[in-house]
Amino acid sequence: MGQRSFNNKSTTDDVLAGIDLAGKRALVTGGASGIGAETVRALAAHGAEVVIAARNLDMAGQVRSDVLAGLGASDTSDQISLLELELGSLRQIASAVETFGQSFDRLDLLINNAGIMACPQGKTEDGFELQFGTNHIGHFYFTNLMVPYLMQAAPARIVCLSSLAHRMSPVLFDDIHFESQPYDRWVSYGQSKTANALYALALNERLRPHQVEVFSVHPGIIQTRLARHMSREDLDALMKSTLERQASDPDPDPNHGGIKTVEQGAATSCYAATAPEIAGHGGVYLEDCQIAQRLTDPQSPKGYGVRPCAYDAAAAERLWDVSEKMVGRSFSF
Repeated sequence: MGQRSFNNKSTTDDVLAGIDLAGKRALVTGGASGIGAETVRALAAHGAEVVIAARNLDMAGQVRSDVLAGLGASDTSDQISLLELELGSLRQIASAVETFGQSFDRLDLLINNAGIMACPQGKTEDGFELQFGTNHIGHFYFTNLMVPYLMQAAPARIVCLSSLAHRMSPVLFDDIHFESQPYDRWVSYGQSKTANALYALALNERLRPHQVEVFSVHPGIIQTRLARHMSREDLDALMKSTLERQASDPDPDPNHGGIKTVEQGAATSCYAATAPEIAGHGGVYLEDCQIAQRLTDPQSPKGYGVRPCAYDAAAAERLWDVSEKMVGRSFSF
């Protein structure tokens, strides 16, 4: 395929050019809108069979119809199927995995794209803080239950969507559920995104012998339904502060940053799921369709790169233990 080079302007079609996914099965959580829907479209356009896992099957069904129409395929095509998945309920997650197993025997690519951001304080069905419980614990439980299907397809890949927001907070092990401290929607979101990256690190270590690699991804700043809990004023302020922070970067790089389109925002997920050049690099954090620089300063003002809280191996193992206790189940692969 030759030397490939991508950046913050690269799109899904750029990173998937020349890649044939025929015979591969992918599952995209949160594939009913935003960059999840674009990920579904892009993978299907390159031949993959795709399962859209979402809580809203009406929206997922519309994405399925739109993608199939764009491919010139009949609406009866089995290239894209739907799976109801509610990440805020361990009971419903287990049911979704059971349903998957009734139709499929393997899975080549799992893209953990679903999430909520900056929502009001709340709890999941199982009593977990809502953002941590949905963004991390939901995916932790779902992914670990899906591992046998990925091992069956090995070599396989798992992509966990993290965020630049990991800089907002490490995992608050002493008060994950905001039972002692006042709730802060951004601190809550930040710790859940740090947890996504740490989970990818810990899971990759466990699956390495089984030829299943796990990557975490910062998709970029994109305006999608992820921001549905924010007012227009809040969203405008967030975009303004993001651009101001990037402008003040002491070491700017035109290949990083900016506000992305949906096609650009989904590109790093597709890159992580398919790029041959990152084979053997499981556990790393990706941004702008490349392996991110590991920063050593936990307060680095640099506008790109991954801070230590999101690649701390000891924290990753602690998070694994805490997460197993929360779901009431130990996992060994």
